[in-house]
Amino acid sequence: MNAVGRRRPEPSLGWRCFEKAAVLGGLIVSLPALAAAAIAIKMEDGGPVFFRQSRIGRHGVPFQLLKLRSMTTGRPGATITAAGDARVTPIGKFLRKYKLDEIPQLWNVLRGDMSLVGPRPELAVYIDRNDAQWQEILQFRPGITDLATLLHRDEETILGSAENPEQFYRQSILPAKLSLSAQYMRQSSSWQDLKLILWTIRFSLLPSAINRQRLVDEFLPSPEPRRGT
Repeated sequence: MNAVGRRRPEPSLGWRCFEKAAVLGGLIVSLPALAAAAIAIKMEDGGPVFFRQSRIGRHGVPFQLLKLRSMTTGRPGATITAAGDARVTPIGKFLRKYKLDEIPQLWNVLRGDMSLVGPRPELAVYIDRNDAQWQEILQFRPGITDLATLLHRDEETILGSAENPEQFYRQSILPAKLSLSAQYMRQSSSWQDLKLILWTIRFSLLPSAINRQRLVDEFLPSPEPRRGT
């Protein structure tokens, strides 16, 4: 994929090489934060540092998503996390606020399971492979971030106010995210992906600075005005 070329389901070798180099640099830079987080997680309750979960990747192939553990172990609960979930530990709350729990997914990118930018990978229970929209989304390698991820950064807060969080996620949030992801992937370029990565870093460090309208204006094409007859 060149600097201005449209996104293809499988990026070019040049982009993948750039991505892997960026990931290696990111892992090196984040090592102090990862070490500090690992120590804090271990000291908090003695449980494992990492959390692994099966997610669905490109072409419907499952893979093991890696995160820093932010919840207590051995406690049953919903498959999604809403604000106020008692399973989230104090350290986990901090990690989730600044998206530090997502850093280990750089390893998933290095392995080829994911890309830096792409639709977020879902649990198999939420995927309908007979649905045309899902068929389109599954053509792309899932990513650590995408436009839908940024625009739904307060997803947990919204779910926390829903009467039935899981139903609300299935019926309202997930369809909206799929639509946004598909829109972005259809017209994205490597330059846009790079900008989106920079915005993601900024909003991870300064979550209160997110400007949804600016993101929409920046990354989604405006509909062309109708010509007069």
